[in-house]
Amino acid sequence: MNIAHRPVSFDPDDRPLAGRPLSSGASTASDAVVSSFHILLLPGFSQLCLASMIEPLRLANSLSGKRLFCWQLASLDGHPVASASDMSLAVSGNVYAQEGTITACGRSAVLVCAGEGVEHHGTSDLRNFLRRIHRAAVPIYALGTATWLLAAAKLLDGARCTIHWGKMAALYETFHGLAIDDALFVRDGAIVTCAGEFAAFDLAMELVGQHCDVELVRDICQRLAADRWRDGASAQSMLPGLRFGSAGKKLSRILQLMQTNIEDPLSLQDIAREVSLSRRQIERLFLRHLSTTPRQHYLTLKLRRARQLIEMTEMSVTAIAIACGFTSASHFSKSFKDHFGVLPSVLRAR
Repeated sequence: MNIAHRPVSFDPDDRPLAGRPLSSGASTASDAVVSSFHILLLPGFSQLCLASMIEPLRLANSLSGKRLFCWQLASLDGHPVASASDMSLAVSGNVYAQEGTITACGRSAVLVCAGEGVEHHGTSDLRNFLRRIHRAAVPIYALGTATWLLAAAKLLDGARCTIHWGKMAALYETFHGLAIDDALFVRDGAIVTCAGEFAAFDLAMELVGQHCDVELVRDICQRLAADRWRDGASAQSMLPGLRFGSAGKKLSRILQLMQTNIEDPLSLQDIAREVSLSRRQIERLFLRHLSTTPRQHYLTLKLRRARQLIEMTEMSVTAIAIACGFTSASHFSKSFKDHFGVLPSVLRAR
């Protein structure tokens, strides 16, 4: 399916419906634009991610009756961009041609929205563009897998970041030395990285909260039938339904410890000491909420990471086994086949 849309943009001097407040009456010159986003769409981007970011900003304008945010879409070549669902969005132009406007305006930010196959879009032109706007102190927002492009441009050295969990293992193994958090979004100086999808909604809510009172944020949630928004530090790996209970918080900490210690796995005794629980208490938590044992869950995490590395990197099977905490390639291959029903070498060949 290939559906072309009118370019989605919102300019303070020529506002389409996306930026008009719900209240009647013309806007006044005193309406100040606080944030202007130049949104770079890359092929395979997630429409869910884009909508989760833009709709709350549109509602902030509409419900406040003010032009708090504006945005326009761009691509690498000025042509429509196909999303992961094979629907194309028209854009207002080519992002390189907009560079002068971006760097000249003190309230501009570049928001890069990427999805599947992001590693194939990191051209030298794009890396140089990202470096130039970073040197010009323009904030950069990376949604979904776009963090990969910032890493390739060497803009994340010494910075904390996050990325969609499905790309996290490949990012860690490809770009060494990155401080990667299992978080919904991370702000480090002028760079903001976000896991994308529904996490983009939480980032948008934070942006609205920075400019307005909490009542507007609540009104937006009510309009979008969202019962709450999440803090950026919330873990991606936390299972739905466990985020807000006391047991969920304890289990979340244990899962984070496991997730961040895959190459050198922690013993259950070490984990128990770290979270101030007994081994038996941890075992009961896993049995009650995950219907498995800590040992089996740890193995599942290791195997899932291994599969990501097989599918998304060119690392050898032996190197992947080591990176995922297995003592031998043969043990890794057997465990992998038991779990996924196929040998890692066969999956790699496919």
